[in-house]
Amino acid sequence: MDKNSDAASKRADAYWKANIRLLCALMTVWFLVSFGAGILFRPFLDQFMIGGLPLGFWFAQQGSIYVFIVLIFFYSWRMKRLERKFDLDD
Repeated sequence: MDKNSDAASKRADAYWKANIRLLCALMTVWFLVSFGAGILFRPFLDQFMIGGLPLGFWFAQQGSIYVFIVLIFFYSWRMKRLERKFDLDD
């Protein structure tokens, strides 16, 4: 195995580790917002109101969707930076 292929292999491994780490972080945020705020923490959040509705209900019905959309854009932005960092961009 030559030096170039070894360096490329290490770079690819580092890229995928960073990619998986990002995915795990974003999936954790998504879980906490959708399941946590909408179900687990709903009784606590319902004491606050947003738009005339209890906050826990709002997260269960609309808030988790908005957060998911933000996560998609954040993932796209962050992946472009990762691809540039590891010289994999188009």
